[in-house]
Amino acid sequence: MRFANPEYFYLLILIPLLIAVYIYSNFVRRRNLKEYGDEELMKELMPDASAYRPNVKFWLSLVAAALLVVVLARPQFGSKMETVTRQGIETVIALDISNSMLAEDIAPNRLEKSKKIISKLIDKFENDKIGLIVFAGDAFVQLPITNDFISAKMFMESISPSLISRQGTDIGAAINLAMKSFTPDKEVGKAVIVITDGENHEGGAEEAAKVAAESGISVYILGVGSLEGAPIPAEGNNDYRRDKDGNVIVTKLNEEMGQNIAKAGNGAYIRVDNTNNAQRLLEKEIDKLAKADVSSEVYTDYDEQFHLVAWIVLLLLVIDILILPGKSRFTRNFNLFGDK
Repeated sequence: MRFANPEYFYLLILIPLLIAVYIYSNFVRRRNLKEYGDEELMKELMPDASAYRPNVKFWLSLVAAALLVVVLARPQFGSKMETVTRQGIETVIALDISNSMLAEDIAPNRLEKSKKIISKLIDKFENDKIGLIVFAGDAFVQLPITNDFISAKMFMESISPSLISRQGTDIGAAINLAMKSFTPDKEVGKAVIVITDGENHEGGAEEAAKVAAESGISVYILGVGSLEGAPIPAEGNNDYRRDKDGNVIVTKLNEEMGQNIAKAGNGAYIRVDNTNNAQRLLEKEIDKLAKADVSSEVYTDYDEQFHLVAWIVLLLLVIDILILPGKSRFTRNFNLFGDK
């Protein structure tokens, strides 16, 4: 289900305002009646006045108004699922989430800078597919390869070092897992983008990148951090992480490692600093990949469903009209709506 004009839902903000105005007006009305005389005496003087009918009519009108907003938003249901073929590529991003990625030599820190790069890259995608892997000492799939870019950005926001308890930087495991994440389509351009500082590199990455290249998958490395290094903030205080001897741990970018892996993977190494150069260079590299037909299962036809809601609105309005604000002779005899 989808809505053709979801912007009309902003009108629902008026609903609680209308409720507040109605409650306040009732309060003022009751207060004014009390000033005229005794409440029981006033009821005797106004035998046709109903205490409940105005409330019923108000809530019927309010529900009708809310449903009218739904009508304006035009609810639709997909009626036909088809395989749509477009030109695109497949990209799996492997993001290092080890504790060293919290270092702040790249503002605001290495991990947050990496997330911004991924987000901007996703914004550039159109008919492509993307997958997301996170790794430290282990690697696991955060998001299987998909063309649902909204979900990709949503999953990315929740990423933090706490997702993986085993520390380290097993780039080889991340690349191997990424290779298994692609579709079987051999014609489409495929790329693995590894974003890491290379700290505590555990080996096997160059071999994995070479295997990926032989399979037609390019491996790109984004090196995040500075060569001078930076301390790693400790959680819960303003101090930094320390080793067993009490010395502050300084994490440095392993640039040579990143260059060697990218070379073995027939890709490119890109240094990430506090500018936007890395973003532009990465987009240029991705554009070089051969684009082939990418198939996706999507709804191609949608049926309008607003008329069903419109009938309900009409029914509520008719009922509202039929309910008189005051008690009729018939309802006085049969005590409808709990009138007294």
